[in-house]
Amino acid sequence: MADEELDLVRGCLAGDIACLRAFVERFQGIVFGLCYRMLGHREDAEDVAQDVFLRAFRSLHRWDQQRPIRPWLMTIATNRCRTALEKRMRQPVLSEFAVDSAPSAASRHDSEFAEELQLALGTLREEYRACFVMFYQQELSCSEISEVLQCPQGTVKTWLHRARHELAEFLRRRGIVPETNYELHRI
Repeated sequence: MADEELDLVRGCLAGDIACLRAFVERFQGIVFGLCYRMLGHREDAEDVAQDVFLRAFRSLHRWDQQRPIRPWLMTIATNRCRTALEKRMRQPVLSEFAVDSAPSAASRHDSEFAEELQLALGTLREEYRACFVMFYQQELSCSEISEVLQCPQGTVKTWLHRARHELAEFLRRRGIVPETNYELHRI
């Protein structure tokens, strides 16, 4: 781990408000990104990300300083997202509508693809979605994902393969990618 991150953690443990703020600023992008991809709703992701940092600060004294902080934080985020998804399964789902303000054709196409991809991610099993998001968006290695999800590295590779296959199939059925494209290289 970088000395800078270790100093930040030490400052957080000492109750230094500036360090707490810097810690959140340093990791909020990856935490929110993971939460948003797993949950699919901005408001839910914001709530869970906030909860992740609260839990991280409460548990920081238990973190092993010999290990990188990022996978530890991603583990907390993944677990909080799982809890939020479980709660959501017990509640009725409300539809969300987004209004665009005349985007260009290219940005509209990218936006449509992003929406379709988010929809496709929502159809994946929880562990496939978590692996996919951590690997492609958070750029964690398979070994780091294995540590976060507490499963063998081979399992992570299998889940990634299945996630890519299921996403490609979903997007083909929706007419987003051609029938002959068997892998998703854009993602």
